[in-house]
Amino acid sequence: MGFIANWKAKRAYKGAMEVYDAELTDWQSDIEIFQKARDAFLLAAKGEDVVVNQTIQKAGEIVLWTAQGQFHEAGRGAGSFQGSSQGLSIPVVAGIRYRVGATRGTYVSGDPIQKYAEVGDVLLTTQRVLFNGMFNTKEWAFSKWNGAAASADETDYIFHVSNRQKTSGVLFGARDGREFNRFLSCALIAAEYGIDRVIQEIDKNMKELEEDKPAIPPLTMQAPKELE
Repeated sequence: MGFIANWKAKRAYKGAMEVYDAELTDWQSDIEIFQKARDAFLLAAKGEDVVVNQTIQKAGEIVLWTAQGQFHEAGRGAGSFQGSSQGLSIPVVAGIRYRVGATRGTYVSGDPIQKYAEVGDVLLTTQRVLFNGMFNTKEWAFSKWNGAAASADETDYIFHVSNRQKTSGVLFGARDGREFNRFLSCALIAAEYGIDRVIQEIDKNMKELEEDKPAIPPLTMQAPKELE
């Protein structure tokens, strides 16, 4: 094998292995999460909380999952005053002047954004998502659920509920965000169809995951002798 061909082979092999390793890591993570979710809902089916908590629960409510997250809520960025000004500059002491006068124009409010606040405990139950912090306490009840949105990396969530005009949500770390995503989907199924349906869906997903296990790059992509 010539130098250029060998270099290309090395590059292709390393690239293929990096993709494989990343896909395998995600696959293993989902297997672990769905198994954890299955165990959690089996406990819930017995009427038992999955995690120890101090939450005052509603009738029939079961706590399924908890982690740390950062609360955020819809707001606006800093505004600005757009216009012109006029006035006088008065000397105060040597080298220092104080300006007085008037400003004419229009105040323009800032762009709508999600304002990030404190970090606290996030709890997922069979009936709602809860945030408990030192300064903020929020709940997003499934009975008033209009939908949700998640960032591409599954760390940031915005919840839409009918009893509040402002959207709000929670930011997680990478591992907790991925786990929350899977648990939330299961909790919503449980709220709509019951816990037995959740177990069925988890078993179905785990079977599909086993069948879709990432494959090691084919023999044609094996490393050149120099990399073995």
